[in-house]
Amino acid sequence: MAATVTVEPAGRCRWDEPVRIAVRGLAPEQPVTLRASLRDEKGALFRAHARYCADADGLLDLARAPALGGSFPEKPLVRLVKRDVQTPFAVELEVFGGHEPGSGRLLGRAVHERDFLPPGVRREPVRAGRVRATLFLPLEPGPFPGIVDIPGVGSGLLEYRASLLAGKGFAVMALAYHGYEDLPKGIENVHLEYFEEALNYLLGHPQVKGPGVGLLGISKGGELCLSMASFLKGITATVVINASVANMGGTLHYKGETLVPSCFLWVRMTTTGRVNSLLMRPLSACRYSCQPIPQLTATP
Repeated sequence: MAATVTVEPAGRCRWDEPVRIAVRGLAPEQPVTLRASLRDEKGALFRAHARYCADADGLLDLARAPALGGSFPEKPLVRLVKRDVQTPFAVELEVFGGHEPGSGRLLGRAVHERDFLPPGVRREPVRAGRVRATLFLPLEPGPFPGIVDIPGVGSGLLEYRASLLAGKGFAVMALAYHGYEDLPKGIENVHLEYFEEALNYLLGHPQVKGPGVGLLGISKGGELCLSMASFLKGITATVVINASVANMGGTLHYKGETLVPSCFLWVRMTTTGRVNSLLMRPLSACRYSCQPIPQLTATP
């Protein structure tokens, strides 16, 4: 291996921190492929590669050199998720000669760790009443602005976003609401009182600055954030990511009131991209499916 791969900051940094990658010792304008690989906590391998050309001095600086192509070989129904924020991901960087990953000669290699728990951030499991969560607090002294972070369906308890945000000066509660410990397995019936209990816990914490807190949610979690902001007090800001603006996926209950789930609008398309039919279905007729979607045939 003749080339040297460098990553700055060297050795280890936060997952959300920008890095600068460079390869030195290449031939002038040499075509190379850079491949990044890591294994998740279940041992699944994730890889991506991109093709580049070194400059006239044999230097490849990813901050300046444009990628000439590449790919991300996705696995169906598999996504990269960090479960244990107390351990880093180790990302392996390899440089191969030519523009075909794995077929060219290995020229250089480096390993860089990306962690999720900033220095000084405290991780406190929360088991208060019905609430199942983890609270992340920045270095003292506080108090700090508070955030409740709510994930999407099937996530259980996810902490990686809360831990990183705590490094920015926020007190963040990563909140589970189903599929975790003694919480309900599904989301057929969601009780807003549970989220109110979590909200009051955070507002009453001595390291949380009042009079209100913010909400952050993705997918179903974002939808629940909108419901919380509509019905509950003590919320000053709400950020939702890829979420619906209506109650979907289950019946919402709060203080004797019931909000039934909205219908889905199903759109059937022909192979030419034209709309074939529209169909309104109640949620009871809809289920999440892991089956492949059959190809529709065009209608005259």
